[in-house]
Parts: sequence; C-alpha cells; structure tokens
Amino acid sequence: MPLPKINTPVYELVLPSSGRKVKYRPFLVREEKILIMALESEDQKQISNAIKTVISQCVQTRGIKVDKMATFDIEYLFLNVRAKSVGESVEVNVTCPDDGQTMVQMEIDIDSIKVEKNPDHSDIIKLDKDLSVKMNYPSMTQFIETNFEVDTDKPQVDQSLDVIMQCIDQVYNAEESWDATDCTKKELREFVESMNSKQFKDIEKFFETMPKLQHKIKVMNPNTKVESEVMLEGLASFFA
Repeated sequence: MPLPKINTPVYELVLPSSGRKVKYRPFLVREEKILIMALESEDQKQISNAIKTVISQCVQTRGIKVDKMATFDIEYLFLNVRAKSVGESVEVNVTCPDDGQTMVQMEIDIDSIKVEKNPDHSDIIKLDKDLSVKMNYPSMTQFIETNFEVDTDKPQVDQSLDVIMQCIDQVYNAEESWDATDCTKKELREFVESMNSKQFKDIEKFFETMPKLQHKIKVMNPNTKVESEVMLEGLASFFA
C-alpha cells in the first residue's frame, strides 16, 4: 500500500511591481536542500540561481514566468515563501554605524519587511517633447548575467548599455510606437548611444530609483551605548 500524500498549504500575495495576485506554497525538504547547498558554497551566483529555482517550484499560479519577474518581486516572494516554510521572523546581523565594527544580532518580523517605492520613480522616461521610452524592470536572470557572468574584457560603459537595452520595452511618440522585441540589438544600441547626457541620466535614474526591499531598524551598540538607525536593503540583508 502506498504512503499517503502530505497536504501542503497554499498562500497568496500581491506582487509589488504589477499588483498581480500570486499563489505559492512553502518550500519542501528537497528545495531546502538546494538552498542549503547553495549557501554552503558561498557562491552568490549559485545562491541566486537556487532562489530562482525554489521560487519556480513554489509558485502555484499558472502563467507566472519567474525568469521574467522583476528582481524585487522575486526577493519579496522568496521572503514570504521562507516565512511560511521556516518561520515568520528572521535573524540578521547588523553592523553598528557609530563605530563600523560592532555586530549586533536582531530578530525582524518578516511581515514588516516591504518593497518600498520611490515617489520620483517612473517606468516612462520622456526623452524630449515628442519621444518617450517605456522601461521593463531587470529580471533575476538579467541580474545574474550582469553581476556574475560579466565579460571582464568588456568596458563598464558597454555593460551598462547592455542592461539598458535589455530593459527597453517600447519607444513611442504621439503617432507611432516601436516594440523593443521588433528591434535588433544593433538598432537598440544605436538608439541608446544617440541620447544626450541628460537623456541618458534620466534612463539611469529609472534603475537608481527602482522599488527596493527595505526595512529600517534601530540598533543599540552594546559597547558605546549609542543608538542608530540602519536601513536594510535587498534580500542579502535579510537572508544569509
């Protein structure tokens, strides 16, 4: 007689980037094994790939393409998967800002960690009075490629151009629109390289002001008795 199947609960959250509802389950022992092995390797690329793999297996909503999800969506989703799998709080090591050395361990309620949106952020960049660009958020795949699969022979400026080109969704004016998927890589590069300095900086601002996983905490240095505020940002600050 076969063993009975274990029922796994399913939860739901709203993706910060789109407001779309996503159903997910906790990660199981087989997925936790993937995470533990990645963490033990201390290889950031392997850790990022492990997170992406676990999210892919835990998401229960059809039509969700993890490879295409914004990095901050994946971070937020993983944090919630982790909460339902291991516990609703996470322990973090915080460096006291007043001396830059003392480490304090603190416990944070995962529900209090949110994706914060900059009021000055927009995915529409107006290049001039006629022409605008609609941007996509970098995906986890693009994040891994940019940070861990860098061509060391390629100049930094070219690497930045590659990221911008990959994130362009559409170029449009009042009369016409051009989808990036219909353009060649050469055409996109020529378009970006034809921008003036201000236009390029406006594109860079899109990346600089993107939504981030953030949580502000107060930490007391046990040695100096000085209390400071610390802003934790990104999944790496909450998951180690």
